[in-house]
Amino acid sequence: MRWWDIEPVMVLEHRLFPEDAWSRGMYWSELAEAFPGGSRHYVVAVDGGGAPVGYAGLMAVGPDSDVQTIAVDSEHQGAGLGALLLTELVEESVRRGCAELLLEVRVDNLRAQRLYERFGFEPVGIRRGYYQPANVDALVMRLDHLASDASEASDLKDHHNG
Repeated sequence: MRWWDIEPVMVLEHRLFPEDAWSRGMYWSELAEAFPGGSRHYVVAVDGGGAPVGYAGLMAVGPDSDVQTIAVDSEHQGAGLGALLLTELVEESVRRGCAELLLEVRVDNLRAQRLYERFGFEPVGIRRGYYQPANVDALVMRLDHLASDASEASDLKDHHNG
């Protein structure tokens, strides 16, 4: 994601999250940290015409990483785009040597929870009233041992290629 993606992403943001959409300023702040060596990693998925249909962001600091946002246009849901975006965030977390990846998801968003469970995320807590102004709780989910799993997979891959 680059600065020129903010305006089209904002259209999706307001459509998908009408009650608790991020502001332009929040995206500008996030992208200000999305540079080589920075703490953020943001990606945009586009359709054949170049229009954004999904986006995702990661914050990684030391051994910890967090999914900041992940969204797929309702017209493109169910086609595996959310899984592709999440795969990119998981892989980036591993590339950065993080030991865990955390995320918050609305307790009433069962579809997203199923996606995260397929990736191995496990519930670790509840944040009461996290989503405002709707006052909806967030389920906190965690994926552990990313860096060690990745190095083991890399070792196996190297072994088979050797």
